[in-house]
Amino acid sequence: MRTESGHDLRHHGDAEVRDDGGSLVDLAVNVRADTPPLWLREHIAASLGGLAAYPDGRAARAAVAARHGLPVERVLLTAGAAEAFVLLARALKVRRPVVVHPQFTEPEAALRDAGHPVGRVLLREEDGFRLDPAAVPEDADLVVIGNPTNPTSVLHPADALAGVARPGRTLVVDEAFMDAVPGESEALAGRVDVPGLVVLRSLTKTWGLAGLRIGYVLAAPETIEDLQRAQPLWPVSTPALAAAEACVGPRAVAEAAHVAHRVAADRAHLLAGLDRFAPAGLRVAGPAQGPFVLLRLPGASAVRRRLRDLGYAVRRGDTFPGLDEEWLRLAVRDRRTTDGFLHALERALTD
Repeated sequence: MRTESGHDLRHHGDAEVRDDGGSLVDLAVNVRADTPPLWLREHIAASLGGLAAYPDGRAARAAVAARHGLPVERVLLTAGAAEAFVLLARALKVRRPVVVHPQFTEPEAALRDAGHPVGRVLLREEDGFRLDPAAVPEDADLVVIGNPTNPTSVLHPADALAGVARPGRTLVVDEAFMDAVPGESEALAGRVDVPGLVVLRSLTKTWGLAGLRIGYVLAAPETIEDLQRAQPLWPVSTPALAAAEACVGPRAVAEAAHVAHRVAADRAHLLAGLDRFAPAGLRVAGPAQGPFVLLRLPGASAVRRRLRDLGYAVRRGDTFPGLDEEWLRLAVRDRRTTDGFLHALERALTD
């Protein structure tokens, strides 16, 4: 889907590693490498014996509610966070939705598909891609923002996001990558004091379940009811429900916390390596707080093509409103993979 601004809102990182990109080292998709872990695969496999029965999401819904200290009436399970954006676009009666960019483009695509005219708040590089709540139009009755934001990796202060809330306004905060932030600092999940707050979470990123499709919505009971009415019957499969219950349990929460600290260390290693390319004009947006980094580089499109020839896939940035062809997004990987990428980047810039 191309908008009047020319951005392809339906282009995502997986396009970089399809077909002839299947053999490339993947720095384009923001899913944790080497996942799902063995214990989770075994747990999901054990659920397959129950496939003859219709899915029953009550246990998984209760587990998610317990994870965030909420009543079950405030939880809706979805087939990935992407389904939640479609439900919001179809179920909520809004007049002036606004999407804060650059960010994940599916919310705007879903709103447009549902026939809504979509306004944009474009955050600027010179401001560190940080949100000024005053930039949001007062008459906006639906506001969507990611935290930490894909692709900028900016972590917005929770108080700043809460400051966007207004009576009569729905504030949608996409926290798909929040469990990759140590301590989940600045999270709004679990808050019930922010009017109109809707928080989206994904279990596909940290746990490597993109092919299974599982996420959830946290919101006021009346909003959950509206979204649930827009869902088909049995929208989440039995294996996905088993994964949801497992991924919000104490063992998984502790493992995710450990992984978040490891990601932070691996990100620091990547950023230190990128510093040496500053003389070539490379700049990193930041400070990066997510499991990916956004960088600006003259001739980035050509560099991206050279990197593919050298065996590495990175995410083009020009499909995000507010960015152009000089931007690239890199997933944070382990140090060995990062070192190989940095060597390839050096060749791509000098060959």
